[in-house]
Amino acid sequence: MAEEKRQFQAEVGKLLDIVVHSLYSNKEIFLRELISNASDSCDRLRYAAVTEPDLLAGDADFQIRLVPDKDAGTLTIADNGLGMSHDELIANLGTIAKSGTAEFLGRLTGDAKKDVSLIGQFGVGFYSAFMVAEQVTVVSRKAGEAKGWRWSSDGKGEFTVAEVPEAARGAAITLTLREADKEFLDPFRLKAIVKRYSDHIAIPVRLKDGEADEAINSASALWTRPKAEITAEQYKEFYHHVAHAFDEPWATLHYKAEGAIEYTGLLFVPSSKPFDIFHPDRKQHVKLYVRRVFITDDCEELLPPYLRFVRGVVDSQDLPLNVSREMLQHNPVLAKIRTGLVKRVLGELKKKAEDAEGGYAAFWDAFGAVLKEGIYEDYERRDEILDLCRFRSTAGDGLVTLAEYVGRMKDGQEAIYTITGDDLAALRQSPQLEGFVAKGVEVLLLTDPIDEFWVSAVGKYKAGDREIEFRSVAAAGADLGKVQAPEGADKAKADEAPADELTILIEALKQALGEKVKDVRASERLTESAVCLVAAEGEMSMHLEKLLRAHGQTDKERPRILEINPRHRLIKGLAARVKTAGTGPEIEDAAALLLDQARIVEGEPPADPVAFARRVVAVMERGLV
Repeated sequence: MAEEKRQFQAEVGKLLDIVVHSLYSNKEIFLRELISNASDSCDRLRYAAVTEPDLLAGDADFQIRLVPDKDAGTLTIADNGLGMSHDELIANLGTIAKSGTAEFLGRLTGDAKKDVSLIGQFGVGFYSAFMVAEQVTVVSRKAGEAKGWRWSSDGKGEFTVAEVPEAARGAAITLTLREADKEFLDPFRLKAIVKRYSDHIAIPVRLKDGEADEAINSASALWTRPKAEITAEQYKEFYHHVAHAFDEPWATLHYKAEGAIEYTGLLFVPSSKPFDIFHPDRKQHVKLYVRRVFITDDCEELLPPYLRFVRGVVDSQDLPLNVSREMLQHNPVLAKIRTGLVKRVLGELKKKAEDAEGGYAAFWDAFGAVLKEGIYEDYERRDEILDLCRFRSTAGDGLVTLAEYVGRMKDGQEAIYTITGDDLAALRQSPQLEGFVAKGVEVLLLTDPIDEFWVSAVGKYKAGDREIEFRSVAAAGADLGKVQAPEGADKAKADEAPADELTILIEALKQALGEKVKDVRASERLTESAVCLVAAEGEMSMHLEKLLRAHGQTDKERPRILEINPRHRLIKGLAARVKTAGTGPEIEDAAALLLDQARIVEGEPPADPVAFARRVVAVMERGLV
């Protein structure tokens, strides 16, 4: 077969340019990435060979070999793992096959430390080879196939693929090093890098140094070692390996469960948010092993989706080695492991939350929106998860627990008040909060999409022997009347438009707006704004309706209740005008403008932008006359 010449996918070209020109400050990580990929390849072949032992073909001792050649200026990283076929070489090394490529490129910052972390998370660590190599050649034969292939590129836009009949099983990656990077041919330098980054790899990493060929890592699975023998640095590097990440683990859980079932868990909570944490498939990323044999890194039954930020490994002693994906779906052993893992993770989060130095606020900012999914999905642990939740509120800039909120409730306050929206700053300015702020009633500011669902699903919060209802301030029935009024409230009441004038204005607004609103009524909640829109009691919130429209789940926009502030100068002026002059085009324009203003404050556009602009101009013209 003749040599094929192909172009890199455009995104790969951009990535390579960033790798070569921006990530030079941490060049040695290329070796970690290539050894990690080789280890994964061996793990996958070991699992495939459980049901197809012929794939090993007399070469069952897995190893990764480093071969520096100072005369040729090359470093080869070779493994006898699963290998790649012709099509897989093209797909895996010529394109970024993982979904989210556009997001990946959009999140690159030019900051080497941040960008190298993204490269690891997106599974494209192979390209780090071009930080040190002017030419990269991969010779690979997939286990079970008769012939192999050679992939080669200088990283400048093209790569070639050619047949290599005599290729060994697995993959051999040969880097032709740049002159400035010949330090990576020094055996002592290679040993130091492997010891630092890859000592935990459960497969021997062997270094050929002249005639010598020695193992330079411990080659034992880190999770099987006693905790007392493992350093913080080793835990960190194992986290980097298993999570394809470069950040520090925020929490590390290493334990062995014994009894009815036996398994070992080595789990990590990242300190930085992974790029795919909100991907629709909500996959978890804990690898499942059976007696140190890798089974899968895509086991939905191992952890619930709301803990998908957890990384690490679980090694079971009780599952069969030939367990299939179908067998995992309803396996009672796996169900017990899942229960144990969830208990451990939530227990660790509780411990961290109670530790003032534990940095729980940073965890919450990164993963709180994910953990809150458990309130909605995990009824059994709902109360436990609620106690782990933190919220922004009108009481200040810090985070608050529900217990703290309840402890600050005002005399006469019967509910935990909430408001939902997309933006924290916009929520703090919402007219719907004015009456609550005036009376010193704290309101939780909820900005995550899941907030629209868990609040209604939970309904009430158990505080000791009390059950306190969650209630939205955006509902028309939000009751502030029972909360003790602050000084000056009676004066504010006396400052309202006369009752008869207000009644006439409300009827005029109803007539002018017709079916565009569900109702018009005087507001108790407004203190500064002229108007606001609210939902009827028991009706879908405006924010939820907006979310559903954005996702094509509804195309219907429900009419809402327009509340007017009887103490506002504009409303009092309109009320007096209607009483003396009656209704007419000016009142109709005012009604439409008030509704549009209320919509804009809620983040919605005017129903008719052209008519809105015309009315604004007309009002301004009348003011100049």
